[in-house]
Amino acid sequence: MLIPHGACLLWKPELIWLNAISDAMVAGAFFTTAFVLGSFVWRRRRDVMFRGVFWSLAIFAAVCGVTRLLSILTLWVPAYDIEGLAKGFLALISVAFTAAMLLMLPRILVLPTRIQLQQAYAALDEEVRQRRNAEAMVKRFQEIEATESQVRQAQKMEAIGQLTGGVAHDFNNILTVITGTIEILDEAVKDRPHLAQITNMMGAAAARGADLTQHLLAFARRQPLQPRSVDVNALVIEAARLLRPTLGEQVEIESVLAHDSAPALIDPSQLSTAILNLALNARDAMPNGGKLTLETKNVVLDENYAAMSSEVNPGNYVMIAVSDTGAGIPGSLLDKVFEPFFTTKEVGKGSGLGLSMVYGLVKQSNGHIRIYSEEGHGTTVKLYLPQAAGVADALPAEAGTSELERGDETILIVEDDALVREYVVTQTSRLGYDTLAASNAAEALAIINGPERIDLLFTDVIMPGGMNGRQLAIEAEMRRPGLKVLFTSGYTENAIVHHGRLDAGVLLLPKPYISSDLARMIRTALAS
Repeated sequence: MLIPHGACLLWKPELIWLNAISDAMVAGAFFTTAFVLGSFVWRRRRDVMFRGVFWSLAIFAAVCGVTRLLSILTLWVPAYDIEGLAKGFLALISVAFTAAMLLMLPRILVLPTRIQLQQAYAALDEEVRQRRNAEAMVKRFQEIEATESQVRQAQKMEAIGQLTGGVAHDFNNILTVITGTIEILDEAVKDRPHLAQITNMMGAAAARGADLTQHLLAFARRQPLQPRSVDVNALVIEAARLLRPTLGEQVEIESVLAHDSAPALIDPSQLSTAILNLALNARDAMPNGGKLTLETKNVVLDENYAAMSSEVNPGNYVMIAVSDTGAGIPGSLLDKVFEPFFTTKEVGKGSGLGLSMVYGLVKQSNGHIRIYSEEGHGTTVKLYLPQAAGVADALPAEAGTSELERGDETILIVEDDALVREYVVTQTSRLGYDTLAASNAAEALAIINGPERIDLLFTDVIMPGGMNGRQLAIEAEMRRPGLKVLFTSGYTENAIVHHGRLDAGVLLLPKPYISSDLARMIRTALAS
């Protein structure tokens, strides 16, 4: 009969427990190895190379652990048959494992070493770094290109503005004489219909020229503005009322007004003109009718939005949006729509100054303008106007027609253009005033130093000789305290206008003007 293995050890306790504890510890190591290998392959079964080898090694370790446990059992129980079966199974696994290892040897030999892996990782990191640097460089180039494009656009606009300002001064002087003489001629031929019709055509042409010049000055940001706290809702409602007969029945007008709209700091008359220009553009884009939407809203342009446009200052704005359902503008032309004389309309259908006037007004008022358009779906122009503090002022009432206001005061007229000077002298004399005339500041100061009575100094702003109209007015008021002053100009530069605003207390009669405007402003200046 079989006897336990302990009998071979003479049942010496020290030998029995040495074998038992040693086999138990080895079995634990085998089972732990099998568990770790099995868990590793199971959790990362898609990423592990030589999965079959790992499973074979795990099974091999587990069976080895079982044989060590059976060795402990045979110390007391002669279960040599079970132990033999386990060792036989282990032998088969050993053969399979050995074959797998031999087959795997060529593949193991070509695996990269730790140093090779480090070098590969370093090369990969360098490639990633270079790619990120390239992407950053491309982004910088795109930003530089966008910035250069904005600079080129700003330089082009500034060059056009400077050219416009120089031309406007002389052109408005000419228009002043033309409109004034047409007005005199019109009064003389009232009883002769054929001649009256001709003078009406001349007057319409002169008015169109004056309007074009005013639009150019607006685009060039050279127009004198008188910004006030304006209720944009009331202004839009009034504009919609005036637009209904102008746009016709085929155009539906809808107003979407914010109930909490803040007042805007803007020149109300110029803003009304801007909305009118936008509405007329919308009408022309909807020849078969459509819908015009006027919208107001309080908006905040934050730092992120301002970062996308160098001309935008972050802050609180009042938005006025004018939208139509017309033909839309091609994307390739959107960058050009604010340029003077650029138009997508047919020849003779537009001057191309409407949007440029709106652009100049908004920019001069420290605002922001954006245009969105899609062919076949319409266009939206959004005006972002700076919010005003306090309560909005009441909108100015429309001036009614009345007889020319006359007077008997003495007016000193200072005008360097001989034609304009002669026209103004003639007109003021017809109104009953005593007139004195000078062609420059030096002649005017000589008259002011004389004994003649002078109630009003009516002077051009831009004059040759080193002293402009504002400097002349300061000298004249020092020599004759309380002297009333009225300025006139076709282009003010920075003499009486600063930061786009007419200086406080300054009265300006813009050129060109007609006799009724001249008579009204003279009386306003004398009463100031």
